[in-house]
Amino acid sequence: MSHNRIGLFGGTFDPPHLGHLILASEARAQLNLTRLLWVLTPTPPHKLDQSITALDDRLAMVEKSIADNPAFQLSRIELERAGPHYTLDTVRQVLDEDPSAEVILLIGGDSLRDLPTWHRPADLVAVCREIGVMRRPGDSADLTALERVLPGIQAKVRFVDAPLLEIASSEIRRRVAAGEPFRYYVSPPVYEYILEHKLYK
Repeated sequence: MSHNRIGLFGGTFDPPHLGHLILASEARAQLNLTRLLWVLTPTPPHKLDQSITALDDRLAMVEKSIADNPAFQLSRIELERAGPHYTLDTVRQVLDEDPSAEVILLIGGDSLRDLPTWHRPADLVAVCREIGVMRRPGDSADLTALERVLPGIQAKVRFVDAPLLEIASSEIRRRVAAGEPFRYYVSPPVYEYILEHKLYK
Protein backbone atom coordinates (compact mmCIF):
# COMPACT_ATOMS: atom_id res chain seq x y z
CA MET A 1 0.00 0.00 0.00
CA SER A 2 1.29 3.46 -0.91
CA HIS A 3 2.26 5.73 1.96
CA ASN A 4 0.68 8.62 0.08
CA ARG A 5 -3.06 8.12 -0.08
CA ILE A 6 -4.79 11.33 -1.12
CA GLY A 7 -8.53 11.77 -0.69
CA LEU A 8 -10.34 14.19 -3.01
CA PHE A 9 -13.40 15.77 -1.41
CA GLY A 10 -15.07 18.07 -3.93
CA GLY A 11 -17.97 20.44 -3.56
CA THR A 12 -19.27 23.99 -3.72
CA PHE A 13 -19.16 24.21 0.11
CA ASP A 14 -21.75 26.98 0.20
CA PRO A 15 -21.30 27.03 3.18
CA PRO A 16 -19.07 24.26 4.55
CA HIS A 17 -20.82 22.77 7.60
CA LEU A 18 -20.31 20.29 10.43
CA GLY A 19 -21.61 17.43 8.28
CA HIS A 20 -18.80 18.05 5.78
CA LEU A 21 -16.21 18.07 8.57
CA ILE A 22 -17.49 14.86 10.17
CA LEU A 23 -17.63 13.04 6.83
CA ALA A 24 -14.13 14.23 5.92
CA SER A 25 -12.78 13.14 9.30
CA GLU A 26 -14.40 9.69 9.07
CA ALA A 27 -13.20 9.22 5.48
CA ARG A 28 -9.66 10.09 6.45
CA ALA A 29 -9.64 7.64 9.35
CA GLN A 30 -11.50 4.74 7.73
CA LEU A 31 -9.72 4.92 4.37
CA ASN A 32 -6.30 5.52 5.92
CA LEU A 33 -5.72 8.76 4.01
CA THR A 34 -2.47 10.68 4.31
CA ARG A 35 -4.13 13.91 3.24
CA LEU A 36 -7.62 14.99 2.38
CA LEU A 37 -7.89 17.70 -0.28
CA TRP A 38 -10.99 19.89 -0.14
CA VAL A 39 -11.47 20.62 -3.84
CA LEU A 40 -13.55 23.75 -4.15
CA THR A 41 -15.61 23.70 -7.36
CA PRO A 42 -15.94 27.18 -8.90
CA THR A 43 -19.01 26.51 -11.10
CA PRO A 44 -20.28 22.93 -10.93
CA PRO A 45 -21.83 21.80 -14.25
CA HIS A 46 -24.96 20.50 -12.46
CA LYS A 47 -25.62 23.80 -10.64
CA LEU A 48 -25.46 26.27 -13.51
CA ASP A 49 -29.07 27.31 -12.86
CA GLN A 50 -28.40 28.10 -9.19
CA SER A 51 -27.10 31.22 -7.51
CA ILE A 52 -23.75 30.40 -5.89
CA THR A 53 -21.95 32.54 -3.32
CA ALA A 54 -18.83 34.40 -4.47
CA LEU A 55 -15.76 32.20 -4.77
CA ASP A 56 -13.69 34.34 -2.37
CA ASP A 57 -16.27 33.88 0.36
CA ARG A 58 -16.46 30.11 -0.12
CA LEU A 59 -12.65 29.88 -0.14
CA ALA A 60 -12.43 31.86 3.08
CA MET A 61 -15.07 29.69 4.78
CA VAL A 62 -13.37 26.41 3.81
CA GLU A 63 -10.01 27.76 5.00
CA LYS A 64 -11.54 28.74 8.34
CA SER A 65 -13.27 25.35 8.69
CA ILE A 66 -10.14 23.25 8.20
CA ALA A 67 -7.40 25.54 9.57
CA ASP A 68 -6.86 23.49 12.74
CA ASN A 69 -6.49 20.09 11.01
CA PRO A 70 -3.08 19.50 9.39
CA ALA A 71 -4.40 16.50 7.42
CA PHE A 72 -6.97 18.70 5.66
CA GLN A 73 -5.84 20.92 2.82
CA LEU A 74 -7.69 23.39 0.60
CA SER A 75 -7.01 22.60 -3.06
CA ARG A 76 -7.19 25.34 -5.68
CA ILE A 77 -6.68 22.82 -8.48
CA GLU A 78 -10.03 23.54 -10.15
CA LEU A 79 -9.75 27.29 -9.57
CA GLU A 80 -6.49 27.45 -11.51
CA ARG A 81 -7.75 25.43 -14.49
CA ALA A 82 -10.17 26.71 -17.11
CA GLY A 83 -13.60 25.08 -17.06
CA PRO A 84 -15.57 22.99 -17.54
CA HIS A 85 -14.30 21.22 -14.42
CA TYR A 86 -14.44 17.46 -14.77
CA THR A 87 -13.43 15.17 -11.92
CA LEU A 88 -11.40 13.00 -14.30
CA ASP A 89 -9.15 15.96 -15.18
CA THR A 90 -8.73 16.83 -11.49
CA VAL A 91 -7.67 13.29 -10.56
CA ARG A 92 -5.23 13.16 -13.46
CA GLN A 93 -3.73 16.50 -12.48
CA VAL A 94 -3.15 15.30 -8.89
CA LEU A 95 -1.43 12.18 -10.27
CA ASP A 96 0.67 14.26 -12.68
CA GLU A 97 1.90 16.32 -9.72
CA ASP A 98 2.58 13.23 -7.61
CA PRO A 99 2.82 10.00 -9.66
CA SER A 100 3.46 7.90 -6.52
CA ALA A 101 0.12 8.89 -4.97
CA GLU A 102 -2.97 6.77 -4.69
CA VAL A 103 -6.02 8.94 -5.32
CA ILE A 104 -9.21 8.05 -3.49
CA LEU A 105 -12.24 9.91 -4.83
CA LEU A 106 -14.79 10.75 -2.11
CA ILE A 107 -18.41 11.00 -3.23
CA GLY A 108 -21.89 10.72 -1.77
CA GLY A 109 -24.19 7.77 -2.32
CA ASP A 110 -26.33 9.85 -4.67
CA SER A 111 -23.26 10.61 -6.79
CA LEU A 112 -22.35 6.93 -6.91
CA ARG A 113 -25.78 6.16 -8.33
CA ASP A 114 -25.39 8.92 -10.94
CA LEU A 115 -21.76 8.11 -11.81
CA PRO A 116 -22.59 6.64 -15.27
CA THR A 117 -23.83 10.14 -16.29
CA TRP A 118 -20.52 11.81 -15.36
CA HIS A 119 -17.88 12.83 -17.91
CA ARG A 120 -16.04 9.68 -19.14
CA PRO A 121 -16.98 7.62 -16.08
CA ALA A 122 -15.10 4.45 -17.11
CA ASP A 123 -11.85 6.43 -17.36
CA LEU A 124 -12.56 8.03 -13.99
CA VAL A 125 -13.07 4.65 -12.30
CA ALA A 126 -9.88 3.35 -13.93
CA VAL A 127 -7.69 6.23 -12.74
CA CYS A 128 -8.85 6.21 -9.09
CA ARG A 129 -7.27 3.71 -6.68
CA GLU A 130 -10.52 3.59 -4.68
CA ILE A 131 -13.87 5.38 -4.53
CA GLY A 132 -14.92 6.25 -1.01
CA VAL A 133 -18.70 6.50 -0.78
CA MET A 134 -20.16 8.53 2.06
CA ARG A 135 -23.71 7.44 2.64
CA ARG A 136 -26.52 9.94 3.02
CA PRO A 137 -30.01 9.37 4.40
CA GLY A 138 -32.20 7.77 1.75
CA ASP A 139 -29.53 7.23 -0.89
CA SER A 140 -29.27 3.92 -2.69
CA ALA A 141 -27.04 2.49 -5.36
CA ASP A 142 -27.20 -0.91 -7.03
CA LEU A 143 -23.55 -1.96 -7.27
CA THR A 144 -24.38 -4.98 -9.42
CA ALA A 145 -26.15 -2.77 -11.97
CA LEU A 146 -23.31 -0.23 -11.82
CA GLU A 147 -20.78 -2.99 -12.46
CA ARG A 148 -22.53 -3.85 -15.74
CA VAL A 149 -22.18 -0.25 -16.92
CA LEU A 150 -18.78 0.48 -15.34
CA PRO A 151 -16.80 -2.78 -15.10
CA GLY A 152 -14.37 -2.81 -12.15
CA ILE A 153 -16.27 -0.35 -9.97
CA GLN A 154 -17.36 -2.91 -7.37
CA ALA A 155 -13.77 -3.74 -6.48
CA LYS A 156 -12.98 -0.06 -5.92
CA VAL A 157 -15.94 1.11 -3.84
CA ARG A 158 -15.32 1.53 -0.10
CA PHE A 159 -18.25 2.63 2.02
CA VAL A 160 -17.51 5.16 4.74
CA ASP A 161 -19.60 4.71 7.86
CA ALA A 162 -20.51 8.03 9.40
CA PRO A 163 -23.38 9.44 11.44
CA LEU A 164 -26.22 10.21 9.05
CA LEU A 165 -26.36 13.95 9.59
CA GLU A 166 -29.20 15.54 7.71
CA ILE A 167 -27.44 18.88 7.41
CA ALA A 168 -27.47 20.47 3.97
CA SER A 169 -25.89 23.72 2.83
CA SER A 170 -29.20 24.67 1.20
CA GLU A 171 -30.99 24.37 4.57
CA ILE A 172 -28.37 26.56 6.25
CA ARG A 173 -28.77 29.20 3.53
CA ARG A 174 -32.56 29.05 3.99
CA ARG A 175 -32.21 29.41 7.76
CA VAL A 176 -29.92 32.44 7.49
CA ALA A 177 -32.26 34.11 4.99
CA ALA A 178 -35.28 33.44 7.25
CA GLY A 179 -33.52 34.66 10.38
CA GLU A 180 -33.68 31.19 11.97
CA PRO A 181 -30.92 29.74 14.20
CA PHE A 182 -27.96 28.21 12.34
CA ARG A 183 -25.11 28.69 14.80
CA TYR A 184 -24.55 25.02 15.60
CA TYR A 185 -24.68 23.79 11.99
CA VAL A 186 -21.29 25.31 11.12
CA SER A 187 -17.94 25.79 12.85
CA PRO A 188 -17.62 28.95 14.98
CA PRO A 189 -15.27 30.74 12.52
CA VAL A 190 -17.71 30.09 9.64
CA TYR A 191 -20.65 31.29 11.76
CA GLU A 192 -18.81 34.55 12.49
CA TYR A 193 -17.82 34.94 8.82
CA ILE A 194 -21.41 34.54 7.61
CA LEU A 195 -22.61 37.19 10.08
CA GLU A 196 -19.75 39.59 9.40
CA HIS A 197 -20.13 39.41 5.61
CA LYS A 198 -23.94 39.29 5.69
CA LEU A 199 -24.05 36.19 3.49
CA TYR A 200 -27.31 34.48 2.43
CA LYS A 201 -29.51 37.40 3.42
